[in-house]
Amino acid sequence: MSAPHRFDRGHTDDLMSFLAASPSPYHAVANTAQRLEKAGFRQVAETDAWDGTSGGKYVLRGGAIVAWYVPEGAAPHTPFRIVGAHTDSPNLRVKPVPDLGGHGWRQVAVEIYGGPLLNSWLDRDLGLAGRLVLRDGSTRLVDIDRPLLRVPQLAIHLDRAVNTDGLKLDKQRHLQPIWGMSDDVREGDLIAFLEQESGLAPGEVTGWDLMTHSVEPPAYLGRDRELVAGPRMDNLLSVHAGSAALAAVATAPAGESLPYIPVLAAFDHEENGSQSDTGADGPLLGSVLERSVFARGGSYEDRARAFAGTVCLSSDTGHAVHPNYAERHDPTHHPRVNGGPILKVNVNNRYATDGSGRAVWVAACDRAGVPFQNFVSNNSMPCGTTIGPITAARHGIKTVDIGVAILSMHSARELCGADDPHLLANALVAFLEG
Repeated sequence: MSAPHRFDRGHTDDLMSFLAASPSPYHAVANTAQRLEKAGFRQVAETDAWDGTSGGKYVLRGGAIVAWYVPEGAAPHTPFRIVGAHTDSPNLRVKPVPDLGGHGWRQVAVEIYGGPLLNSWLDRDLGLAGRLVLRDGSTRLVDIDRPLLRVPQLAIHLDRAVNTDGLKLDKQRHLQPIWGMSDDVREGDLIAFLEQESGLAPGEVTGWDLMTHSVEPPAYLGRDRELVAGPRMDNLLSVHAGSAALAAVATAPAGESLPYIPVLAAFDHEENGSQSDTGADGPLLGSVLERSVFARGGSYEDRARAFAGTVCLSSDTGHAVHPNYAERHDPTHHPRVNGGPILKVNVNNRYATDGSGRAVWVAACDRAGVPFQNFVSNNSMPCGTTIGPITAARHGIKTVDIGVAILSMHSARELCGADDPHLLANALVAFLEG
């Protein structure tokens, strides 16, 4: 079976549009769903009874989406091929009582989400995005994508030692953005502003999940435009690649004869532990896979057989070798941007990759003609983790950790190679085809 599509730099152009249009997990899943619908997928509600018909389907829950394609005549025990990713990124999120100010300034009270590079949020023009929850329980996406907020850094004249002793930021006192001037800050001002911007009646909003984002658009960088700078690459780069690969496989002429059921599972809350109803440590993925088996007339035995043959690629960004800090990397593992996606290994199970999982990844890359690199942390540096070990342990399915090497991870603006996104997408197509 030949690959149904060959992604190129056009994929990277599309990624940049996706990043700009997805300032929150809620926007990311809405945009992913829209792209999948163009490929023939349809939304199914978790509260409805599911049927066993073939074709592409997806479930939305908050900032998470699970999409899958059932080939014609797929047996109930047909295994799954899953691309796992996450939709959230570290940032500053609005508190329940957001209106703050003093000394003539109007500010927004924010809480730190995940593990951002705090200094990267200073002196940067910020917008505000997320979802508003209305009195009737419905939600409305909101995106103020213009310079609205700013976290001003203290001038060097008032912090003379900043360049010698380092920048020291108090998370409570030093990161509250300004958004105007007023000597009369009143509770409800920010939400009233968002209601007006969204065309809603005063008092219609009763809940919100709001976050800041840089309004500077993604851009090519470098002498030969071989790099891409932009926000939220960790991990919307993988969400975008996974959705593109799933759509390509589902719409290929050979899609009806796939030996596996291809799946995209993009979760929220990876950056703070994945423990939520929309996180990888929640029941969402397992529920969707089981219901798919049972909707096709399967039994618990079919479910067990399907899961036993299932493989998940946990796709998340990793660390490219940093030219100014090369000693922080393992001396024999120096992934480079534009060198192809990375296979992530940690023997203490911070990543889920083992030898048999590596073989699955190598086969997919060979079939796609995609080079790949290995990533292992320096023994003296703590290793991060992903949804990979969580997925493997919770569902008992073979999981392999892979991704794209970037610089400035967890910054408000990250950096990747311009070729790596489409190389990853091509490898994911080959994996989903099986």
